[in-house]
Amino acid sequence: MSEIVVAIVTGCFGLLGSVIVAVISASATRQAIAHKLEIAQAITDTKIDELTREVRKHNNFAERMPVLEEQIKVANHRIEDLERKTG
Repeated sequence: MSEIVVAIVTGCFGLLGSVIVAVISASATRQAIAHKLEIAQAITDTKIDELTREVRKHNNFAERMPVLEEQIKVANHRIEDLERKTG
């Protein structure tokens, strides 16, 4: 009878040890995944910031382009007028 009690107690401690190891392992895995996600999020945020900066730069260029086109038209007309007067 005492052998059965010893076997049950040993089995319980073995099971308890396995559960503790599994919990610790899961916690470590969860922390590692959380750390990787934080790094990935930081990289994504940096890329979004860079893209936002580039889009703003492009938009500024796109806003100025029609103004430059109009100035070129005016300059071309003035050149044509000067060429007609001189030639």
